[in-house]
Amino acid sequence: MTAALQDVVVLDLSRILAGPWSTQNLADLGADVIKVERPETGDDTRRWGPPFAIGSDGAAGDAAYFFCCNRGKRSLTLDFTVEQGRAVLIELVKKADILVENYKVGGLKKYGLDYETLSEINPRLIYCSITGFGQTGPYAARPGYDALIQAMGGLMSITGEPDEAPGGGPQKVGVAVVDILTGLYATTAILAALHHRGRSGKGQHIDVALLDVQVAALANQASNFLIAGQVPGRLGSAHPSIVPYQPFSCADGHVMLAIGNDTQFANFCQAAGCPELAGDARFATNADRVHNRAQLIPLLQERIQAKTIVQWCELATRHGFPCGPINTVDRVFDDEHIRARQVRVDVDSPRYGKVGLVASPMRFSETPIHYDSAPPELGQDTEAVLAELGVDAARVAELRALKAI
Repeated sequence: MTAALQDVVVLDLSRILAGPWSTQNLADLGADVIKVERPETGDDTRRWGPPFAIGSDGAAGDAAYFFCCNRGKRSLTLDFTVEQGRAVLIELVKKADILVENYKVGGLKKYGLDYETLSEINPRLIYCSITGFGQTGPYAARPGYDALIQAMGGLMSITGEPDEAPGGGPQKVGVAVVDILTGLYATTAILAALHHRGRSGKGQHIDVALLDVQVAALANQASNFLIAGQVPGRLGSAHPSIVPYQPFSCADGHVMLAIGNDTQFANFCQAAGCPELAGDARFATNADRVHNRAQLIPLLQERIQAKTIVQWCELATRHGFPCGPINTVDRVFDDEHIRARQVRVDVDSPRYGKVGLVASPMRFSETPIHYDSAPPELGQDTEAVLAELGVDAARVAELRALKAI
């Protein structure tokens, strides 16, 4: 079977997470992604450890962080600040469909690698710029990092326990969720631009900003403010608009109860041995339960405390309400459903042997994703990429002497 994007060439000039997350999506879909990295150092995340992957020789290699967003790519080490290196990149641009970069606004213009210049060379080029604050606006020149954007974009104001609660105060999410969401939005935009190019023959410039993405991802919390003027606060792991929808302690740990409607609440109450609560005027509808949250939660906690995690999960399956364990990461990958869905994939690496990676959540009936290559070692494909451009061995040696590659 063919891959969905098997005839698409991507130049990946991004590093860290948001850009590489997007280009890994494209690689999963079958695109030929050429990761352009600085000679000797490469992507910053290669050094963001410990932990580090251990090679067959017992030596520490790239950081584990690098492996989360760089599979399926080829690594070309190239210094485009050197004229000879820039010339190589221009040759790659001529045959590329997509270029993804996350340099500061205007950072590539001085090298003639901005969209305006490259679109003259290749009018079909789709050029995606990922920055903290976008190409316009008063903050455009500022560097942007995930945690900073979580703060400025409002996410930390609604994440964590209330100030008055133990451990209260703003918190960031446990993964760089803004970077990940930005990578997903960038992928969506790139595929839309690719479809448009199929009709028009023209590429275009895509401007994706972490701050824009974060504000967009406020979702219902933003709507609560824009529609009703309500400024949301921190509720810990509870939900501002649904009750009960939060963790509860039980006999041997914690479970997450996620009641989404009144029928599920009635089912839960039946399973918990308190059917009268479902008929109580204070709790009969979700709106009632939100209004009387402080009265309801202690009553539920008393019931939930009496049973174990397994007992509650079995009751949830039998009675039809959403409830599950709060798993640690090791338990996630040991879960029978995760195993059945093959969420973990093991990919062969010449240096590290079998490398465990998280599979793409995209599943296709006609163009399935193949996991053929682990994240590349720094510069491992430099000579192969240059050979495809017609660069012979003598010229490769010359470029190495000039430190252009």
